Amino acid sequence: MSTPDLPDVPTQLLIAGSWRDAEGGATFGVDDPATGRTLTQVADASVADGAAALDAAVAAQADWAATAPRDRGEILRRAFAIVTDRADELATIMTLEMGKPLSESRAEIAYGSEFLRWFSEEAVRISGRYSVAPNGATRLLTLKQPVGPCLMITPWNFPLAMGTRKIAPAVAAGCTMVVKPAGLTPLTMLWLADVMGEAGLPDGVLNVVTTTSTGEVMEPIIRDPRLRKLTFTGSTGVGRSLVEQSAEGLLRTSMELGGNAPFVVFEDADVDAAVDGAMLAKMRNLGEACTAANRFIVHASVAEEFSTKLAERMGSMRVGPGTEDGVEVGPLVDEKQRDSVAELVDDAVEKGARVLCGGQAPEGDGWFYAPTVLVDVPDDARLLSEEIFGPVAPVVTFTDEDEALRMANDTEYGLVAYAYTRDHARVVRVYEGLETGMVGINAGVVSNVAAPFGGIKASGFGREGGAEGIEEYLETKYVGLAGL
Repeated sequence: MSTPDLPDVPTQLLIAGSWRDAEGGATFGVDDPATGRTLTQVADASVADGAAALDAAVAAQADWAATAPRDRGEILRRAFAIVTDRADELATIMTLEMGKPLSESRAEIAYGSEFLRWFSEEAVRISGRYSVAPNGATRLLTLKQPVGPCLMITPWNFPLAMGTRKIAPAVAAGCTMVVKPAGLTPLTMLWLADVMGEAGLPDGVLNVVTTTSTGEVMEPIIRDPRLRKLTFTGSTGVGRSLVEQSAEGLLRTSMELGGNAPFVVFEDADVDAAVDGAMLAKMRNLGEACTAANRFIVHASVAEEFSTKLAERMGSMRVGPGTEDGVEVGPLVDEKQRDSVAELVDDAVEKGARVLCGGQAPEGDGWFYAPTVLVDVPDDARLLSEEIFGPVAPVVTFTDEDEALRMANDTEYGLVAYAYTRDHARVVRVYEGLETGMVGINAGVVSNVAAPFGGIKASGFGREGGAEGIEEYLETKYVGLAGL
């Protein structure tokens, strides 16, 4: 089967409603990780281009904040309809630049587009309150107003959903923005920005800057006193650096950072259901997700059954280019990521782990790695403490509930955890005892547009989605009314 052609997609910078070249005409290539071939060239922005994008966002802020909430919501609703109608086109773009199978791309589009619809409805539900002061002398009024110009830095692994999860609430709240998508997968964001304009978003509300000089171009924007909010999804290391930069301007910040998700299977669990959930928690997006199960903590009495069944499922998955029919596992995003996964597996095996399936990269072009299950994983294996970001499932065992919780919480991260048990009393103890921002009980997927997404500890702060998501883009103003 031949690789499909790349659909038409903008490749320039979007600034103040106009598509334009980067300063000096600089560009960089976007590659297909399944073949290594260059798909297209996109604009490589300079510091001056970044400044122009912020200028545009600042210039548009007042008029956009004054736009009726219903009008803001209708733009998002139209964008949802366009994305849904053109899902196949976008799926091809996403698969070509990121590598995930077309089925995974379509699933992301279904999920990511829902943020446009959800926040189209939230736009008209921004409210305040009115009350009488306890002493009766004054009236207390609170209202919500947009934070102001925002900088959004999005990752490569979910190029649509990580964008809509930030853009949609900002649009609903009345904020303008500068978006910097990942250099590995910029095409999806450029396509979305074009769609937002088609849906009626005014010039300058959404500006997109693609660049290979992220730190150099973004830092002046972060330190500019006109910027009011920074939101980032990516690694904890980069997040820490961005928070330090944001401190100068005391910016509102939202950080969705790394994870090391435990997947706990208790002795009373339905093992077949747990394996089904493990396939979702581990193999969604090829394991390249901060929510991916990173450590499988399984009761010793069911560990052999669980591991064997998981290896049978993962070992039978078809690996190949994501554009081919029937492929379940595409390539990792680039050579660096493939080598990182291989290094973690090799480290575990050298220290005594046993491979039940996979354990190596197949020969040929592209950045593929075989789905892998490891057992007898020693405590000092790096993949138990580091984020794998690939199709590798290490299994370790426990013997009692307290030990399971200690093992699950033994990490600097706290994004999400999964647990399988049929004991109702244990369910409460477990979700209360897990040190994570999200918990899936007898479920391998927790992400839902109607629920708040986010973590604690080194996994960041702030929430995206749900009723909480729009609050990240709103300030609360209090007015004391006297002499009435």
